Amino acid sequence: MIGFVARRVALAVFVVLVVTLLVSWAIRLTGDPAVMLAQGAGSVTEEDLQRIRIALGLDRPFPVQYLGFLQGLLTGDLGRSFLGGTPVTLLVGRALPATLLLAFVSLLASILLSIPLGIHAAVHKGRAVDQGIRILSLVGLSFPNFWLAMMMVLVFSIALGWLPPSGMEGGASLVMPAATMAIILTATNVRLVRTAMLETLSAQYVMVARSKGLRERVVLYKHALRNCAIPLITYVGLQFGGLVGGIVVVEQVFAWPGMGSLAFDAIAARDYPVLQAVITVLAILIVVINLAVDIAYGLVDPRIRTE
Repeated sequence: MIGFVARRVALAVFVVLVVTLLVSWAIRLTGDPAVMLAQGAGSVTEEDLQRIRIALGLDRPFPVQYLGFLQGLLTGDLGRSFLGGTPVTLLVGRALPATLLLAFVSLLASILLSIPLGIHAAVHKGRAVDQGIRILSLVGLSFPNFWLAMMMVLVFSIALGWLPPSGMEGGASLVMPAATMAIILTATNVRLVRTAMLETLSAQYVMVARSKGLRERVVLYKHALRNCAIPLITYVGLQFGGLVGGIVVVEQVFAWPGMGSLAFDAIAARDYPVLQAVITVLAILIVVINLAVDIAYGLVDPRIRTE
């Protein structure tokens, strides 16, 4: 097991290095931040722009800038924002907990909904309840996240006045953003759970468990669900990347002060250090989640440890 974990950790570190290199290179293709910072200052000469580049450290060769970023990443110093000089670590430290909270609540709500609904649909295959769950999941898949988010605001904030339309003030402000993401995630997860359970319920060990007189809930949740856990773990891990991408849009609609809002502001201002830090931190989160999924494989199925 130790060797299995070591191989996965080494692969995760390599992926992070590749991602940070690509991000650092791609961001610098978006334009010269010195020009944007000089806008509104009247007549600006090339010497003025060069002084701004030197002050920001943009005059150094790209490899030097990248190695400096890696060193700062290891020490927790991600530089300073081009606008205002605020430490980037401080900005990310404020935004990251909000994004993680929204992602965790959305994913947890989706899992708590999709597992019982998917199992119920599989047990009643072909019946009205199965057809109803499948139709609802298809409808949920048809909703773009930004449209669903705006409809949430229109109905529950403007029309009914039940929930705050934006911001992060108390538990009520979390309901609509989390519900938006949970609905979209559940629409996919229900179908996945249903398919996995249909294959498992026809297995011989399930029939043996039922012949022993075990309660149906025990057969479904302890035996059947456990044995189809690997594809579920796989998809939930991969789904986290899409979840982070969807949260960026949802955060903008609800003015949720997370990494998505921070990234949009950084893009508009061409604030390289902030944008680079946001993308890198989100990429590391995705890599860590997938690493946890790989380790979970080894715990659930010992055969995978030898691969």
